[in-house]
Amino acid sequence: MIHNFSDKSSVLSVFIAEIRDERIQKDALRFRTNLERIALILGYELSKKLKYESCEVITPLGTANCQSLSHQPVIASILRAGVPMHNGLQKIFDRSENAFVSAYRKPHKNGDFDVFVEYMSAPNLESKTLIIADPMLATGASLNKVYKALLKNGVPTKIHVVAAIASQEAIDFLKRKLPKTTEFWLGAIDEELTAQSYIVPGLGDAGDLAYGPKS
Repeated sequence: MIHNFSDKSSVLSVFIAEIRDERIQKDALRFRTNLERIALILGYELSKKLKYESCEVITPLGTANCQSLSHQPVIASILRAGVPMHNGLQKIFDRSENAFVSAYRKPHKNGDFDVFVEYMSAPNLESKTLIIADPMLATGASLNKVYKALLKNGVPTKIHVVAAIASQEAIDFLKRKLPKTTEFWLGAIDEELTAQSYIVPGLGDAGDLAYGPKS
């Protein structure tokens, strides 16, 4: 299921506009904050699909019937660009377990590239709900590699993918590669992808904009 939040106007639309704006992008702190805000909003919407159970909470004046999550999800982010979105999701799921995966592209002269997973830290994922955060889904190759790497720690029962901007090509690719029950929570979907696998209009390199250019 695809949840494309650019279909309706909201404050999320403002944050998406700001991370695209090359003038505002010069402020790295604001760029990171906006990614965090986007993830927080998408995480809230995602939370409506999780399972809850009744519980009683003792207040200073009595007992209140409330709801609590039946099971805490695991939040996984792709380093380094995924960290601000990870922080936003943690503010929604503050008792969640966490996973971190380092994945990078190695380009070829013809414009193609290979994706390598270099590092992974993750809890047991067997029969859990897994949320994977990545600001940009260009081809979907990195996220697919990350998903395969995470499976070494167990098979989740449900996967949610959270991204600020995705290309249509990435969505089509990941729908073929990930389980059919996977849900995508997206700030916007862009149609065009360059030969160098950059999303157009996109926003550029999210990791560089958040943390500075890499050598």
